[in-house]
Formats: sequence, C-alpha cells, structure tokens
Amino acid sequence: MAKIEVEQLDDTKFRVTAEGPPTTNHDVTVDHPYVKRLTGGWHTTESLLEQTFKFMLEREPNTLILKRFELTTLPRYFPDYERKIKEMLDQANGVKHG
Repeated sequence: MAKIEVEQLDDTKFRVTAEGPPTTNHDVTVDHPYVKRLTGGWHTTESLLEQTFKFMLEREPNTLILKRFELTTLPRYFPDYERKIKEMLDQANGVKHG
C-alpha cells in the first residue's frame, strides 16, 4: 500500500501525498463539523485524512483520486465511506467508545 503523508496548509486545507509509483498530491478541504461528526472528537484531522486515503486506495489507484476535493463530497462517490471510515479509525487507533 502507498505511503500516505498529510500536511496542513491552513485551518481547513490539507495536502495529502500518496507515494506511488507514481506519487500524487491531493488538496483536501475539510469542514470541521464534518470531521467532528466522523471522528467523534477522538481522532485528529490528519488521522482522518490518512485513513480516508487508505480507504480510497483500497478501491482505486491514487492516479484516479481527485487532485482537489472537499471531504464532505466523498459519500457521493463512496456511499459506505462514513460507516467504514469510523471503523477504520477505531481499528487504527485502538479506540473503544464507552
């Protein structure tokens, strides 16, 4: 699986690099209320984006992932995104919710 790096550009913009071959860069805009809804406040935005790219890379190559997108648009392309990303975050971080 490709190595994924997340760099915060400003309060709502992040650059995600998916190392290839080929290596691709993606500018992702995040909506903080949406991030909180997906993470429950248990995970960082960077962790969410890393898991999001793992999720997408399981379904398509990095060259097919949009170069710029808003995180809130993903359920249009991947209807199971919200359910799966919550599971992936919890598995990756060993979080157990009361």
